[in-house]
Amino acid sequence: MVGTSRRHILSTLIPHLRQHFALQTPPSNAFSTSTIQRKSPFESNLVRMLTSEIEFDSEYAPPHQTEKKFNAFMVEDRPGGQFVTLRGRSTIDENIKIEATMFDGVSPNMDEDDNEPNAQLHISLLVDIFKGEGGDMLEFVCSAWPQRLEIQKLYVIRPGGTLSRPYIGPDFRVLDKKLQSAMYKYLNARGVNNDLCLFLHRYVWNKDKIEHIQRLKLLKSYVEK
Repeated sequence: MVGTSRRHILSTLIPHLRQHFALQTPPSNAFSTSTIQRKSPFESNLVRMLTSEIEFDSEYAPPHQTEKKFNAFMVEDRPGGQFVTLRGRSTIDENIKIEATMFDGVSPNMDEDDNEPNAQLHISLLVDIFKGEGGDMLEFVCSAWPQRLEIQKLYVIRPGGTLSRPYIGPDFRVLDKKLQSAMYKYLNARGVNNDLCLFLHRYVWNKDKIEHIQRLKLLKSYVEK
């Protein structure tokens, strides 16, 4: 992918530069001869690279205004955050809370047409379903692929955050197929399904693009000072 290596290098620099900048920046009314020194060739080249990267990411498949609602769910998204939260209610008045990560994994996927591997990005989901306050809660640990939901674990959590029946046996995927099917139908009836996975992938892709451009602008601002 164009710009991938530059993007990785620049992203790893930002946390260190941000900390250094916070410690080293003088008060706004202070005057130092260092502020009028000319940029080194390295700094000038880095600014040009950052400008080019920002322009490329802003013009090629640019981020867009995202929907904050999907079916029965409202999206809560904090700029700069690593998670996206969705909240909704089922038709039988259950509370549903979903916490989705940014892209946290990748898996090769063979294309049926040309048998070439295509990368599939992965999102982890934590799905909590409960009725009112103080009752037991069902918690599903899931994988969200571009168009497919996959349940990994299922827990029953008692009030106070403790598991009512700790289970350390085989994971969900090796349980009885009928039980697996019933659990998928249970989530689907509450809107946690393949359509939601597709929405989340589009939303997280857009959020990742926005966050990346903001990080580049922060880095450029620091280098230019």
